Amino acid sequence: MSEILALDFMRQALLAALLAGFAAPLVGVFLVQRRMSLIGDGMGHVALAGVAVGVLTGQAPVLTALVAAVAAAVAIELIRASGRTSGDTALAVMFYGGIALGVVLIARSSAGTPANLTAYLFGAILTTDRTDIVVFAVLAAVVLATTLLLRHRFFAVANDEEYARAVGIPVLRYNIVLAVLTAVTVVVSMRVVGLLLISALMILPNATSQLFARSFRAGLWWAVAIGVTCSVGGVLVSYAAETPSGGTIVLLAVGAFLAASTVTALLARARRAAHARAERHDHEHGPGCGHPAVDHDDHVDYLHDGHRHAAHEGHYDEHGTHAGVETR
Repeated sequence: MSEILALDFMRQALLAALLAGFAAPLVGVFLVQRRMSLIGDGMGHVALAGVAVGVLTGQAPVLTALVAAVAAAVAIELIRASGRTSGDTALAVMFYGGIALGVVLIARSSAGTPANLTAYLFGAILTTDRTDIVVFAVLAAVVLATTLLLRHRFFAVANDEEYARAVGIPVLRYNIVLAVLTAVTVVVSMRVVGLLLISALMILPNATSQLFARSFRAGLWWAVAIGVTCSVGGVLVSYAAETPSGGTIVLLAVGAFLAASTVTALLARARRAAHARAERHDHEHGPGCGHPAVDHDDHVDYLHDGHRHAAHEGHYDEHGTHAGVETR
């Protein structure tokens, strides 16, 4: 590890991965709630057109991509709010038009080589320079500060727009702010995972955390932890295995989701089996039955053969003794 950190380009790559892994899930959690998981793809394709403009005009591609993505974010929310076309249709227009324009413009530039295009589509984190890191750090700080400040409003709007309007929350304003944050996150993650894979870093950590988190706050911070782990771990694995960093990061995120899905499914099966065993329990528990009684919330459990049983609607439920939570 010390040898890797001694390399200047690896330090910059790891820092970029850390910023992207932290920022992407913060925004992605609200996109998952709004069932707009693929909006990051649409923003990514429009950002490609912005990159192409930067390459063609000799401007900084990161900044031109940011301008293009933010403009698209505002446009799609205004179109959705007008009700004249659905959000899916507007997203499709951006999706196809953005990537088509990007490919055409990059092909016309002197730097329009296939390798140049691939670097933006699939990520080229090892080419990240210090200027990129500074820009990414500023953008990630904006995402973090805005999300933490407005997370309660974002949650209310994403959970139920009609109720949010009824209580006086300016829904359109917060939708536009969230869309702009999505665009900013796309640009932050652009060099890390690539424009075609950005949505994965926004969505998969949140999908994974929701499998076991017990609250919105816990799910959010678990998603951030998973995003950072997959991003930084993906860079390290890609360096050792000589694989593309973007694809490696996404594969780690997919692996985390599959592992969490498997574990939660096995635990759910074990809880159902424990419940079934408790239902077949023939012994009648009660005062003087010979088994120790333990107060548990608003009822009493009885310790029997290392398990805690509680009467429930004509049968017995088995309550977990390890995690201290009910299995019913």
